[in-house]
Amino acid sequence: MISPALAIVYIFLLPGFLFLLAYALFLEFLDRRIAARMQHRVGPPIFQPFADLVKMLGKEVIDPNGVDRRVFDAAPLVALAAVMTAFLYVPVVGSSPFAFQGDLVLVLYLLTLPTIILFLLGWLSRNIFSAIGGIRAVTQLFIYEVPFFLALLLPALMAGTWSISEIVAWQQKNLWFAILQPIGLVVALIGLQAKLERTPFDIPEAETEIVAGPWTELTGRRLAIMHLAFDAYLVVGSALVAALFLGGPALPWTISPPWLAWIAGLLLFVAKTLAILLVLSSIKAATGRIRIDQLNDIGWKYIANASIVQAGLVIAMNYMRVVP
Repeated sequence: MISPALAIVYIFLLPGFLFLLAYALFLEFLDRRIAARMQHRVGPPIFQPFADLVKMLGKEVIDPNGVDRRVFDAAPLVALAAVMTAFLYVPVVGSSPFAFQGDLVLVLYLLTLPTIILFLLGWLSRNIFSAIGGIRAVTQLFIYEVPFFLALLLPALMAGTWSISEIVAWQQKNLWFAILQPIGLVVALIGLQAKLERTPFDIPEAETEIVAGPWTELTGRRLAIMHLAFDAYLVVGSALVAALFLGGPALPWTISPPWLAWIAGLLLFVAKTLAILLVLSSIKAATGRIRIDQLNDIGWKYIANASIVQAGLVIAMNYMRVVP
């Protein structure tokens, strides 16, 4: 159990919401800088994401004709709250103090809400570009969500637990699931790229076709909060993949005193999330947007089948007790 004072520090300060938001803005800067360097551009300065956030927060909020203002105000806040709540269950400096059996399922559910909210914003905005983008977002969701969920649930199947922290502890005693389930790791990275709607899966936005898709009618603080939600989503998604496949913040040996282990866990968390960001940014910079029908073919023919193959291998390894 954790004391109330430490719980408040964990939730709001470090490694809580304040750390999440600051790290999210840093990852956005790093993502843009990596893409720029790969494309022989300079890229933004380190304070640019924060400056953009402050600028958007101060801009005028414009309500589309006929929409419910309260829904448009609440939807980005719900998306951000869902991502921030999911962060509490992902190990950052060690086992999460809020961990319980089944928190993996809860986190996966919470990380689905931002896409659903984007669809609702696009559909309710009464803008043709937003509506088309929203439909694309939910269509894309049905394509990648099944293999993505399956890939992330397979470590739980092998470890015999539905707790993210316990899956990390299992890897500390055995092997990383990146070694035992490499196909699952690849599917998870592709699925995360699609959930974040990053190139080549930025089909719902497609600025050359439908302006900005479901983002078209978002202005002012609504746009700022929604962008912040997806920046935080990048942190939480990367941390989740790192926890399930790369051992999270756990070291293979015990470190004392506890404060030194805490620092080592935080450094491991940062290093592994940065490594995942490098992969995602490289994919973003090196590929172009695909069409929704191409994603449908790739998703069901290759990504889904790859996750099924990995599931079969996991069942076989469990049956033959390859890993005790």
